[in-house]
Amino acid sequence: MADHSIPHFHNNAGVPTIEIAAREFMCIGATPPFDHPHIFLDMGSENEIICPYCSTLYRHSKTLHGTESVPVAHWVEVA
Repeated sequence: MADHSIPHFHNNAGVPTIEIAAREFMCIGATPPFDHPHIFLDMGSENEIICPYCSTLYRHSKTLHGTESVPVAHWVEVA
């Protein structure tokens, strides 16, 4: 079992870019019931990645920690 969970992020506001602390995460599009298939994205050594479903550009930020994002409140708590 993994020692940490993969953070999930949404884009209910429809912003073009979301800055996050994670390099590995799940994009869910909007929150349910308007979500798209939950897709695992891995930036690897790059600093940004585009979700192929909703076209949100996710950019890694060294100044953020954990589930923080800019704009704020784009993290989704999953069970």
